[in-house]
Amino acid sequence: MITSRRPFLLATAVVFTFLLMGKGPLQAAERRYNTISPEELRTRIQSGAQQCILDIQVEENFAGHHIQGAVPTYAYPVKSEADKDRIENEMARLQADDDPIIIVCPRGEGGARRTYDYLLEKGIEEDRLYILEKGQGGWPYEDLLERGIE
Repeated sequence: MITSRRPFLLATAVVFTFLLMGKGPLQAAERRYNTISPEELRTRIQSGAQQCILDIQVEENFAGHHIQGAVPTYAYPVKSEADKDRIENEMARLQADDDPIIIVCPRGEGGARRTYDYLLEKGIEEDRLYILEKGQGGWPYEDLLERGIE
């Protein structure tokens, strides 16, 4: 049985073209984000280092537990325009200095990455942005937690 190679060659050419343009399917998977470990953040907090801990947890979760000094946005999951508007409410504070911005979400994954990308789009320098590894759920330091009524 003889088959035409044209569909294969055409598909290969299209994929190759998109890869050259930077729009290939690998681009999102290869995206690297700056991260900070809980240990590093704990050291920064205890030393009094200047930073903004930007918490995107929903209001109920933030009220239940959050890292001391965290700024609430209630923007999770950062998918809608309303979610982004909640981050936008803090933009003046974020643009007022060059302090590191540590993004805290429930697990340090999708919501944090979307927040990071949104802040980049808004002109925040990437070297200021960090995602807390494993998010609020992975924060092991009870002494630096503030708890409300759960």
